[in-house]
Amino acid sequence: MQLMKTRKKREKFDVVANVVVIFFAILNLFPLYWLFTSSLKNSSDVLKMPPDWWPATITFSNYTEVFQSQPALRWTFNSLFVAGVTTVFVVVASSMAAYAFSKLRFKGRNVLFIVFISSLMVPKEVMIVPLFRISQDLGLVNNLFGMIWPNVAAAFGVFLLKGFFDSAPDALREASRIDGAGEVRTFLQIMLPIVKPGIGALFILNFVQVWNDYLWQLVIGQDKNMKTLMVGVATLMQDLNPNFAYKMAGATVAAIPMLLIFILFQRYFTSGITIGAVKE
Repeated sequence: MQLMKTRKKREKFDVVANVVVIFFAILNLFPLYWLFTSSLKNSSDVLKMPPDWWPATITFSNYTEVFQSQPALRWTFNSLFVAGVTTVFVVVASSMAAYAFSKLRFKGRNVLFIVFISSLMVPKEVMIVPLFRISQDLGLVNNLFGMIWPNVAAAFGVFLLKGFFDSAPDALREASRIDGAGEVRTFLQIMLPIVKPGIGALFILNFVQVWNDYLWQLVIGQDKNMKTLMVGVATLMQDLNPNFAYKMAGATVAAIPMLLIFILFQRYFTSGITIGAVKE
């Protein structure tokens, strides 16, 4: 009898918890809904009070104007190229460094790791001037690779993946060495598949970070065709007589790749964030 009462209480709690979660999920999705529906309105309707929760007249002219009056396709390519290439390099470099810090034994390993992770406490804005001078000397201004290389050495990626490598049993590495596998083969075929959830989480987090890296991309991409989508959309906000629906359309275009990346890597992201929360 007591067990039945406990079960009913638990079921009621689950129902209430689900309702609360759904409510806050809808609240979080509302800005995206408002962004998309506003991009389908006329500029005057965006500021209308009380607002129209759905466009009275749907128009796609805002999207047409974005791609016709601005090099939005070029901006989109720049953003995808910079974010994609940077993320691939970060995953490769971070996985190798994290594996070395986690599984290899060498003198000064812990001290070097602490010094490396301490760089997380240094704001990137502090390094903008020296980074720009170095990029200028290397001819990387107005160059997409100038936006890529300074972001490759990501201490956060090493810190994140090291935790995943630490959770991998050393017995697997020792067994592979007994079977004659070298360090490279052990890393690629044995250890790397184990940390796949962590790599998925790092891919999403780093892709979003680079995609939204407004300041550095603004400094390096000075020509109009070298701007990324985030910087280009921000320039639309500088008009004296702004067309808000037009700008909403640009912001919607900038948000779509983020949504697609999250949907594609959601499984890895979820497992990567929650791993270790359940103990066997």
